[in-house]
Amino acid sequence: MQPAQQAVVGQIRLLGRAGVRAASSAAASTSARATVTLPNGKQLDLADGDIKLTMPAEWHPHAGTWMAWPTRFDVWRDRGAPARAAFVEVIKAISQFEPVTVIAHPNIWGEARAALPDNVRVVEMCHDDSWLRDSGPTVVLGEISNCPQPTIRTAVGVDWLFNGWGDLYGSYEQDRLVARKICEVEKLPFVSVDMVLEGGSIHVDGEGTLLTTEECLLNPNRNPDMTKAEIEASLKRFTGVTKVIWLPKGLAFDEDTNGHIDNFACFARPGVVLLAWCDDEDDPQYDISREALEVLSRETDAKGRKLEVIKLPCPPVLTRTQEEWETLDEVGRANRHTGERLAASYVNFYLPNGGVIMPAFGLPEADARAKRVLEAAFPDRRVVAVQTREVVLGGGNVHCITQQAPLLP
Repeated sequence: MQPAQQAVVGQIRLLGRAGVRAASSAAASTSARATVTLPNGKQLDLADGDIKLTMPAEWHPHAGTWMAWPTRFDVWRDRGAPARAAFVEVIKAISQFEPVTVIAHPNIWGEARAALPDNVRVVEMCHDDSWLRDSGPTVVLGEISNCPQPTIRTAVGVDWLFNGWGDLYGSYEQDRLVARKICEVEKLPFVSVDMVLEGGSIHVDGEGTLLTTEECLLNPNRNPDMTKAEIEASLKRFTGVTKVIWLPKGLAFDEDTNGHIDNFACFARPGVVLLAWCDDEDDPQYDISREALEVLSRETDAKGRKLEVIKLPCPPVLTRTQEEWETLDEVGRANRHTGERLAASYVNFYLPNGGVIMPAFGLPEADARAKRVLEAAFPDRRVVAVQTREVVLGGGNVHCITQQAPLLP
């Protein structure tokens, strides 16, 4: 699966820290240079103005989707079997709309290959876990100029620095390499950015606006030496946006990710935001959702448009059962507990070509209500619900385990 026809194959590497402190955020965003390695091995040093990166919205046409086969038994109960079954259903649902590639650890590649349909590509690759939204590359559209050739338009992988959600897990060395490995498989140039960021912490509208949360990106366990202005400057540089909208917090109880935006709010289209909503005044989510609504109601997007907000009701409170806790391994049981609230949200959906893959939780009334909201928000797409309780038990959902490969226009 090739995300696009490339004229340049190789690596674009930032020389210097992406968000290094400087006299101003503008200086920080223009101080680095880049090196492009061409197919013939020649390297070109390019100034900031010679490379322009633009992150497409998720509804931009895809060449396909990348996912990863679950591996960690401290995250996935019963040695991962229930989670793998849920992943298979998500993969099957997405493959109705576009090609899917799954990376699998060499030790279990055969198991993944046997479990997945023939139309799904399975690539052997070492990795620590399966949250490819966060460890995989953010594939953007790049324009490279000042080369021996005319201006080159190509897909480019952004390889953010990954630190395991602020060192949440002790082992993530292989996940730190996944983004560049995927780019190598797809023969994509890539930019290595010396700033910690997970893909689930940002959403873009494709027209210059980015959504994120202060709870995550300003958490000292991510980039403690960077200011908010420096982080914002780096976001603008490597995604091509011109405006960043900061929501104070993410979903209540989303403690693993420190409030990723993709579990709380996202763009349905330019100027329209879907927001996880709660009407129970006794629920911590009640105040968080209303605070976010206040921010969104007074903001405009990069084009100057007032934002329309669609409320997407959260499911009823879901908690971890005794059996779900007992079937984790010893490390997992030490980090989880029976009765803990799950960070369940219907916002954590994915947009393959022509479709919406939404999480469902075995709650007929709530699941159906969420599906109706999504069908109204995406009238030209087919909404497919997949039961993903086993995924949310691991700390995420459909959007967290997927990574799109956009096509060049």
